[in-house]
Amino acid sequence: MADPYQTLGVARTASEAEIKSAYRKLAKELHPDRNKDKPNAAERFSQVTSAYDLLSDKTKRAQFDRGEIDGDGNPTNPFAGMGGGGGYGGQGGGQRGFRPEDFQGFGGEDMDLGDLFEGLFGGGGRRPGNMGGGFGSQRRPPPPRKGADINYRLAVSFIDAATRKDQRITLADGKTIDLKLPAGVEDGTQMRLKGKGQEAAGGPGDGLVMVEVGGHPFFKRDGDNIRMDLPITLDEALGGAKVKCPTADGPVMLTIKPGTSGGTVMRLKGKGWSTKAGGRGDQLVTLEIQMPSDTSELAKRLEGWKDESNPRAKLGV
Repeated sequence: MADPYQTLGVARTASEAEIKSAYRKLAKELHPDRNKDKPNAAERFSQVTSAYDLLSDKTKRAQFDRGEIDGDGNPTNPFAGMGGGGGYGGQGGGQRGFRPEDFQGFGGEDMDLGDLFEGLFGGGGRRPGNMGGGFGSQRRPPPPRKGADINYRLAVSFIDAATRKDQRITLADGKTIDLKLPAGVEDGTQMRLKGKGQEAAGGPGDGLVMVEVGGHPFFKRDGDNIRMDLPITLDEALGGAKVKCPTADGPVMLTIKPGTSGGTVMRLKGKGWSTKAGGRGDQLVTLEIQMPSDTSELAKRLEGWKDESNPRAKLGV
């Protein structure tokens, strides 16, 4: 039945903020996870928590300050007020508890208190302090707290995120686990690992994994699709060809039709980003006709030839 003010080390005039600050400091110092080699730390932690629970409740704090309840939150005098009015020995309507002389004078002999309690509470001389959940019941300590969560960062490459490749992560305890990336994963996605946080009397916390998706030199994400520019030669565009095209799943053969213009967009179904529905988007490939570094031979072959069409006519110029 300790004084909660003394337990927290604060004055009776302490403000709510001062009480909260003192509790946080002590709770941090006495937390069982930080004092596994000190068996008394858990009991002290429970006492500090109980003291804070009482003083943080305005009603209970006022009752304690008035002496109506003790440090455990139990009534200091469970019979206070029963002597008022026409009660036991009441005078002038005032309220007081029982005194020894109140139990004398019945037949000129002292009355046995056990007999009185038996009559009042129904047998066995039970005292109020022994009544389950009654006046003297002890205040239950708060349940043990769950351990703190542990935050992790997981760097995932663009390709691995697009294809949801399993990732290996090392936890704080040194153990490694393989993680399946969620469908539709993106930069900033958070994954929760149940029970992979700090241990505590109330059970372990969780592991919180923040996914960081890296960039790529030529792929770009566009919603559920992936875009890229694919350079082709002039002769491939003119006569058609089969060319290799990179994808997140590896290179594939792309068929270029004869007379293909630069800027043409080709679609590769199912080669895009993982979707939240569990599938894959598409890869959109924009063809770019690349002129040769040495155009002298090409100029000779085209000497005297001129393209009479106007490719800008649709632009109104």
